[in-house]
Amino acid sequence: MGASSATLPKLASCNSGERVYGIMPRLIEDFALIGDLHTAALVSRQGTIEWLCVPRFDSDSVFASIVGDSGNGCWKLEPTAKVLSTQRSYRGDTLVLETILHCEGGSVKVVDFMPRRIENPTIVRIVEGIDGSVEMESLVACRFAFGSLPPWTRQLGDAITMMIGPDALALRGSVDLEIVVPDVRARFIVGAGQKAALVLQWFPSHLPPPEAVDPFDLERNTQTAWNDWTRDATSAGRYRDEIVRSLIVLKALMYEPTGGSVAAPTTSLPESVGGDLNWDYRFAWVRDSAFSLEALVHCGFRDEALAWRDWLLRMLGGEPGRLQIMYSVGGDRYLPEYEASWLRGFENSRPVRIGNAAHVQFQLGIYGHLMQAIFTAHERAGIGIDTEAWAMLSRLVEHVCSVWTLPDSGIWEYRERPEYYTSSRLMAWVALDRAVRAIEQGYDGPLERWKKVRDEIHAQVCDRGYSPQRKAFVQSYGSQSLDASVLLIPVVGFLPATDPRVAETIATLERELMIEGFIMRDSRHVERDPSGNLTPTEGAFLACNMWLVQCYTLAGRLDDARRLIERVVAISNDVGLLAEEYDVRLRAMVGNFPQAFSHATFINAAVMLQRAEARERG
Repeated sequence: MGASSATLPKLASCNSGERVYGIMPRLIEDFALIGDLHTAALVSRQGTIEWLCVPRFDSDSVFASIVGDSGNGCWKLEPTAKVLSTQRSYRGDTLVLETILHCEGGSVKVVDFMPRRIENPTIVRIVEGIDGSVEMESLVACRFAFGSLPPWTRQLGDAITMMIGPDALALRGSVDLEIVVPDVRARFIVGAGQKAALVLQWFPSHLPPPEAVDPFDLERNTQTAWNDWTRDATSAGRYRDEIVRSLIVLKALMYEPTGGSVAAPTTSLPESVGGDLNWDYRFAWVRDSAFSLEALVHCGFRDEALAWRDWLLRMLGGEPGRLQIMYSVGGDRYLPEYEASWLRGFENSRPVRIGNAAHVQFQLGIYGHLMQAIFTAHERAGIGIDTEAWAMLSRLVEHVCSVWTLPDSGIWEYRERPEYYTSSRLMAWVALDRAVRAIEQGYDGPLERWKKVRDEIHAQVCDRGYSPQRKAFVQSYGSQSLDASVLLIPVVGFLPATDPRVAETIATLERELMIEGFIMRDSRHVERDPSGNLTPTEGAFLACNMWLVQCYTLAGRLDDARRLIERVVAISNDVGLLAEEYDVRLRAMVGNFPQAFSHATFINAAVMLQRAEARERG
């Protein structure tokens, strides 16, 4: 049974609900998410907003201290007395964040949220006294253009405004505000049962500030809106709470006007702390979004799945062969990449990158991910494929027929020379297989020709993608390197999980890529010392671990599936969020945060496992 047996080490949980203030290093999981379905902000455990891009996910930031320092913009809100400990949680099944700060002299609760967008992006911060008497200090230090430009700060009517170029912020509060150029400060005292509120709104600088809003009305409305949405989730079972939290993350990362979904709301949170594998994830990846669509469909959210499907069809346009691997949330194709040299990076992990040059890569696999998602939505949620959409998808399949023999950059977007990646050809097979299935269900198309190409791909992957010497499907043709992306082979139905080659592959990956119970992404991220011990050079990619959960489930290894998924639940942070990777050396999350790919694949794995458990119970 390999390394996944009960002898696996038990990892300490990092999702403790209480953290002693000031004695832990700076960690990615110390942040929580708030958002308004157009953009999102990250709030630290200490109550500081350290990241916010407005008016949408891929706009310039106004707070960027998470990848720099306080001089690059942040909004501090904390007691002036020494804080002894903090606790935080989301209010039920919502994205309303509550942070309790215990300090010398008393305790307060800070409530942070972004109301659903009507016109102006808005952050509301409410301080509630719990016991004692606590002096609080708020410092809004806005820095536009990714932390590089201080604003022109002045009083305009009942608001203090901060602006430069096209962007402006308006700050109002129930407490006295003081301009300390270029920042805005407030000091106030709250006793038990008292409340104070601060409201920050973005607006175009050529327009007057937006009218004042009632923060407590917005609080009630925001809570109601999230409760109304999560009430429709069809998930139940032992992972119900984790699934619903993941669904909320996926919803929060969708750009409501278009249906596009960002991979994460951040840029350049490092895959290896202190390293340079730092990328901008504030864009809509076809692959990541496809997994999100499947997750939404599994849990009954048809409207969101339909919105994403329509977004995707618009991206295909009249020339499906020019499908990119990613777009802006609005659908823009050009995402130039540059380095923000003035930002020191999270824990000095440079460079901080804006934009993503990988948008020009050729990745063969995205066609399969796209077709898999569309047909999952069609077959499981009844989202129809009309004549015009099928005509466009048929052209896309014809394109796959003409390019599947070409090398590509692969699922991990390697920037060196293209290779013949096994998982890329696997997903090309998926594109043809789903198209064949559609014809067999009544759609028009060249059935025999597409069947022939599909079978050619299948035969080639089995012949050139499998290494008898390694006893595994390998990363690329002719190599002996391992890659956890081949775990998708049984998940997409290419071969059953009980096929001897699949079983051997899983055993080999467990033996050579599994470290402390987590599967690493591929061989290039694992080193073996002279004693034969494995050492990772980056974090464990969480989506790969979720694919392994699905493989275990499909193979009937439910105990192993439960052990692995519960290991991932244990390393989620105290409010249930997951980053891209988990570093077993640091016992900490790494990569952009929170990550849609991690949450979507978690949902898909958990739903599959719960259904298998239900069948086992009879």
